[in-house]
Amino acid sequence: MAGRYRVSRRGLLAGAGGLALGMTGLGARAQETKPLRIGVLTDMSSLYADVTGPGSVLGAKMAVEDFQASRPKMTRPIEIISGDHMNKADVGANIAREWIDRPGVDVIVDAPNSAVALAVRNIVQQNNKTLLVSGASSSDLTGKACSPNLVHWTYDTYALSSGVARAVVESGGKSWFLLTADYAFGHAMEGDIKTVVQKAGGKVLGGVRTPINTQDFSSFLLQAQSSKAEIIALINAGGDTINSIKQAVEFGIPQGGQRVVATVLYLSDVHSLGLKIAQGLQFTESFYWDLNDDTRAWTKRFAPRNNNRYPTALHAGAYATTLHYLKAVDALGGSSDGKAVVEQMKKLPTDDPLFGKGSVRADGRKLHNMYLFEVKTPADSKYPWDYYKRVKTIAPSEAWRPLADGGCEFLKS
Repeated sequence: MAGRYRVSRRGLLAGAGGLALGMTGLGARAQETKPLRIGVLTDMSSLYADVTGPGSVLGAKMAVEDFQASRPKMTRPIEIISGDHMNKADVGANIAREWIDRPGVDVIVDAPNSAVALAVRNIVQQNNKTLLVSGASSSDLTGKACSPNLVHWTYDTYALSSGVARAVVESGGKSWFLLTADYAFGHAMEGDIKTVVQKAGGKVLGGVRTPINTQDFSSFLLQAQSSKAEIIALINAGGDTINSIKQAVEFGIPQGGQRVVATVLYLSDVHSLGLKIAQGLQFTESFYWDLNDDTRAWTKRFAPRNNNRYPTALHAGAYATTLHYLKAVDALGGSSDGKAVVEQMKKLPTDDPLFGKGSVRADGRKLHNMYLFEVKTPADSKYPWDYYKRVKTIAPSEAWRPLADGGCEFLKS
């Protein structure tokens, strides 16, 4: 099989820390109970490995541990399998298919890279399992590619684009040039950005699409520079965002009066760039480790187990969506019916220490606050990983695309 994965067993006996999910009809002995298996399908080796990867696997493990602590008398074992999709849709689909056919995975979590998530979505729905998308961002996942077996948790291209694009246009950035990653995420974000900019009174002058995992952005940045657009929007993520920002600064683009806007920016990106380069960047995000006492307390537990690197929003999403999934399975007495579990996730109010109270909408969209952040200057940063200042809290009613505008087909039936 192309791709790699490994198994982590979270205790097979109750006395050894095993997790159980619902007692009804599950049998008396843990050894005879079919484990609930979670597959964390992620990027372990490429440009998204810092923002997802091992940290997303850890987030899912911590959700298991915290749920286990809240249900000490339950005995059903759980196994976590992690896999590297290498940012290839066919590899991701093959891993998902093999996981479901052989070890009997019940739910797949994370799936960063929208092309991978869209391919896996089909496998999951065909086999009536569950897909918890905490890493991919295409808004199509709750629009034209929606599924009754899918929950989209952390963010999406609509929410990411609407907050920052509206703020930038309102601050005077009327003309835009789009530098877009050439795959499903970039295409979806590009469409969302164009819509928001035009509605806010701005204009998109042009754009260029770039291959994923690009090392040299010079020719693309020169096109952006020559467009004379006030705003150069980077519709990319992870390593691509880091490289394009560094090279834009090297070319003197910000110094020449054009403003570089990152439509997707993660804490790990800012850490790699450094505040001297990243300062002043505005972006929309759903989670920051220093938001409140709950996020700080969770981060104190997470960071030492993640090589002292602080969590990104995608690590937080893997934790929160896994935790809510476990609550739904428990409420159904241990059901392995993927569609039924997703329906239960929509019925149960969401409440976790990282995203607070919220809900899962009928199309699978998780609703919570989004935030407009700005990267601090070096002088404003007072302690390690103190990188963001909150500019605005964006309520769910403003952040997320209206249900009626998504075009989700299964809701029509």
